[in-house]
Amino acid sequence: MKKTPPSSHENSPPSRPDWVPAGAGAGFATWVVQGVKPESSGAAPKPAAPLPRRARLSVDDYATGVLARDPMVLGRAITLIESNAPAHQDTAQQLLAKLLPHTGKSCRIGITGIPGAGKSTFIEALGCHLTDQGLRVAVLAIDPSSSITGGSILGDKVRMEKLSQRPGAFIRPSPSGGSLGGVARKSREAILVCEAAGFDVVIVETVGVGQSEVAVRSMVDFFLVLMIAGAGDEMQGIKRGIIELADAIVINKADGDNRSRCVAAQAEMRGVLHYLHHATEGWETPALLASSLTLEGLPEVWRMTQDYFARVRASGVLDIRRRTQAVEWMHALIGESLRRRFYTSPAVVARLEAVEHAVAAGRMTALSAAIELIAACASGPARGFGL
Repeated sequence: MKKTPPSSHENSPPSRPDWVPAGAGAGFATWVVQGVKPESSGAAPKPAAPLPRRARLSVDDYATGVLARDPMVLGRAITLIESNAPAHQDTAQQLLAKLLPHTGKSCRIGITGIPGAGKSTFIEALGCHLTDQGLRVAVLAIDPSSSITGGSILGDKVRMEKLSQRPGAFIRPSPSGGSLGGVARKSREAILVCEAAGFDVVIVETVGVGQSEVAVRSMVDFFLVLMIAGAGDEMQGIKRGIIELADAIVINKADGDNRSRCVAAQAEMRGVLHYLHHATEGWETPALLASSLTLEGLPEVWRMTQDYFARVRASGVLDIRRRTQAVEWMHALIGESLRRRFYTSPAVVARLEAVEHAVAAGRMTALSAAIELIAACASGPARGFGL
């Protein structure tokens, strides 16, 4: 069905948002129109002042603002990086190239745990503890996206109200968008931007544990798994393989009547960790207790984290890990780009539905269908490799 521009109001023609590519066709249905004015009560209506349009920033403007630690520009830079618009992607890559020499100095920490483990509360308490010591903390909080609507609540900034008020803290909620492990697709680049903005610690909070949660391990230096007592986490963690990736286990909510259960869970987890392969060479994964309510145990968690970074920096393990992660990320981007090119290929789009029906009806095997579609994509016209 062909989409037509909406009707104008007061002789003000509709326009396109600035994120719509130039010359976009009917595939983009978004227009900007002037709002409907209320009926006059008899007095002469005052002409409406035009709304100020946010100034577009150049690559140099973005880079200067990020390096100057301007939170407004930092937020816009991350929005630019997360955008799927081709024009924004080109600008984002130019920006990252300018910021890259200023990255790599922060502690990259990933924190995960089952829903209800208190991840946001724990991160807020830890972040406040770090800012009290004069450290600058950035939190990249990944919110789950609805599988039905694709929307996200993005409520982590509300849940971390105290930390969000600290001048040395920056909290950026982002939708997972169905990404592997609940980690937003552009989280790696967002980490680099935060490092260029001078943050000492960058924390990535993930949606929750699962088989695919290993994605967070591929972008951080230190991986902390948050657990609670009495939820069957011990054996579930082993089944999912998450514990084997952890550099530290923290039993949260160790306060009040629950503390004795947490102590028992800590002892059991230490027994389990004794038989598992260490996630990081030269580092034995500890199991600690903490309470985000009473703040007990948080100084010990941070001291343990500092000890970890001191060891891996001295041994060269940190440098090796980051080099390996950069190469893995390159391969991940190649796979993502090829997948996007495949599914947007006109030849594939034209045949996909019919092939799906044939596979569902049993007239064609999945393998032969895949081979046919791949051949159709390969024989089609060359397309760009947008990321």
